[in-house]
Amino acid sequence: MTMAKRFAKIFASIILVVFTLYGVAWALAAPTIGEAASGARRLRMDLSPQFNGKNFFNLLPRKDGPVLDTLRAWFFEGSPDAVPKEAIPVVPRVKKDFETRPASGLRVTWLGHSTLLVELDGARVLIDPVWGPRASPFTFSGPKRWFESPLPLDELPDVDVIVISHDHYDHLDTPTVKRLLQRNVKWGVPLGIGAHLESWGVRPQDIIELDWWQDATVGPLKITSVPARHFSGRWLGSTDQTLWTGWVLTGAQHKVYYSGDTAMFPGFEEIGRRLGPFDLTMIEVGAYNRRWGDVHMGPEQAVRAHRIVGGNVFLPVHWGLFDLALHAWTEPMERVLVASEKEHVRVMSPKPGESMEPASTPDVPTRWWPNVAWKTVEEEPAWSSGVEDLMERTAP
Repeated sequence: MTMAKRFAKIFASIILVVFTLYGVAWALAAPTIGEAASGARRLRMDLSPQFNGKNFFNLLPRKDGPVLDTLRAWFFEGSPDAVPKEAIPVVPRVKKDFETRPASGLRVTWLGHSTLLVELDGARVLIDPVWGPRASPFTFSGPKRWFESPLPLDELPDVDVIVISHDHYDHLDTPTVKRLLQRNVKWGVPLGIGAHLESWGVRPQDIIELDWWQDATVGPLKITSVPARHFSGRWLGSTDQTLWTGWVLTGAQHKVYYSGDTAMFPGFEEIGRRLGPFDLTMIEVGAYNRRWGDVHMGPEQAVRAHRIVGGNVFLPVHWGLFDLALHAWTEPMERVLVASEKEHVRVMSPKPGESMEPASTPDVPTRWWPNVAWKTVEEEPAWSSGVEDLMERTAP
């Protein structure tokens, strides 16, 4: 056998193994992936200013670091404290805890990462519910949660609407969706995600699918989809086939803003101008790195975003449950506290499961996490691109 034939045979064998492994992975993941939009849903996507006929896009271009450098960092640069070494203190909750409505009319319970229960002027909103064991399409692999939800799903009180920011696994969790089917609750989602929900059994009439700046009324509440700077996708080939969004929740007396996953972008100014100010903002602060600064902003820009939209009290989210980056698990909050002092921002720091009312937030945040090594913004900067003018214009 000639060298050329031998090489061709080896190459063909490698290709066969790769395709076989991909096929096995697809078969295992398929039940959790969801469906692509079609029919009337796809026609609505085609009419969106955020859709170019092939995929959704950001208002600012996304610049990622070199792929090989990113891979090297994942293998060699992760913090030794990326995962907690001791059990995280949580506040166990049951349905009865929510029978008495908040005295101020506004209360939020942080359940870890970006899962939140917001009680707002007589309505209850569940944000990005994730009760599943992993942020992954697989049950055996992928980021594993560090603690069970402080509020068992069977103890979840009745909610008026569930809102989803985008379709990544740490925000849209198939096992959780399926367990919530019996509740017949309304779902507020950005364009395209309704197809996922329908494929898992959610009734079409319970899905409220919105483009940026569109709103809907659910009971006493108005929900508004607002721009974000991120991306979407649940499998190879599905990148940016659904929209990503932030949410504004408006009640009779209070208004709150949830960023979803986002990098820094000028859209914060428009959100604040059109819909602010806000009694509470819930903005992502974790899973950042200089190599992907255009998909997740660092804590410093999150604090600035809170100020830009006109927030009163700031609740940092998107941390404390999954290992999704290279920094120490406590670093997002450490850097938030430093930045918030410089920018004169009032910060909530609830333990997982703890309920807090913005109206009675302590002036000094409670430090409940351990003291582990972390890097400052000077040591490990994480800045979004294309926003230098915005950052200069909005500096304190």
